[in-house]
Amino acid sequence: MTADQPVSRERESSEEVLSAVPFGLRVAAAVSWRALVIAGALTVVGFLAVKLASVVVPVAVALLLAGLFSPAVSLLTRKKVPRGLATAIVLVVGIALAGGVVTFVVIAVTAGMPGLIDQVTVSVTDLHTWLRAGPLHLSQGQLDEMLGNLTAMLGRNKSVIASGALTTAVTVGELLAEFVLVVFCLIFFLAQGRVIWVFVLRAVPARLRDRVDVAGRSGFTTLAHYIRGTAAVAFVDAAGIGLGLVIIGVPLAAPLSTLVFLGAFVPVIGSVIAGAVAVLVALVTKGALSAVIVLAVVVGVMQLESHVLQPLLLGRAVRLHPLAVVLALAAGLVVAGIVGALLAVPLLAVFSSGVRSLTARPDPD
Repeated sequence: MTADQPVSRERESSEEVLSAVPFGLRVAAAVSWRALVIAGALTVVGFLAVKLASVVVPVAVALLLAGLFSPAVSLLTRKKVPRGLATAIVLVVGIALAGGVVTFVVIAVTAGMPGLIDQVTVSVTDLHTWLRAGPLHLSQGQLDEMLGNLTAMLGRNKSVIASGALTTAVTVGELLAEFVLVVFCLIFFLAQGRVIWVFVLRAVPARLRDRVDVAGRSGFTTLAHYIRGTAAVAFVDAAGIGLGLVIIGVPLAAPLSTLVFLGAFVPVIGSVIAGAVAVLVALVTKGALSAVIVLAVVVGVMQLESHVLQPLLLGRAVRLHPLAVVLALAAGLVVAGIVGALLAVPLLAVFSSGVRSLTARPDPD
């Protein structure tokens, strides 16, 4: 008996055991352990992202803004402007525009708030009259009891309200720190984005470097198209709804239009919530008929967005199924709230574009 015989017998025995296992079960087991490895890796990445959210979120926002501002920097660079100076010009103009919009909104709110308070006071008086003389026929004692219950509830929650105010103050401080980090990262992404990407590629094995490079560039291109298209859609939404509010005479039209613009960056639900706020303000200040007209304007603008603007501006660049968008949005809301909803869809678009690029067949030599 040779030394190879025990080895061959063991091999034959293992093959017999393997053949006894149904083929479907073997495939399921192979897929399952690979799926578990991928799920474990994603869990670790998600855990680290949540723990380092104060760093990850500013970097992600800076990438979004880099996709928005990079065409302007590239245009100035083609005009023989040094890239560092072009980055500085674009950032200064962008911050100036954002500051101007914030200042305009604050002035509009300050100017319109007295009139809004007067109209709300009239609406409350009308509501009080309707509760007493309307179908409910509530007595003054019942109304006083309702008001007393509301006052008592606020009194019981004073500590909660105070802690919420303190939390808000802390949050403002954190937001300022994260804003500084966003600007800092954005400067380097615009000025040295290619150098940073080449440095990151060094961590990839040499045989895969070219394909990863193509996938990364494809993902960033998708991100840039997404943020620019979303900004254009948001501008049209804000302009359309804002014009309707001005024509109807709803107060605080400018702040509400700004809210619509910001809400459009959260797919599906952002514009709906902002439009609902506009309808509520119209109902409180101008009555039911004006609220119905504002609702019609909001629905019309949303239809224009979903059937014309998004397919035209985003359809070719961001190829995502509506179900994937809704699921990504829901997952983002559960994991990170509003910030997660803001970042979930663009991250999914980048991931999808990168995977399509990596799995595409290489061009023949």
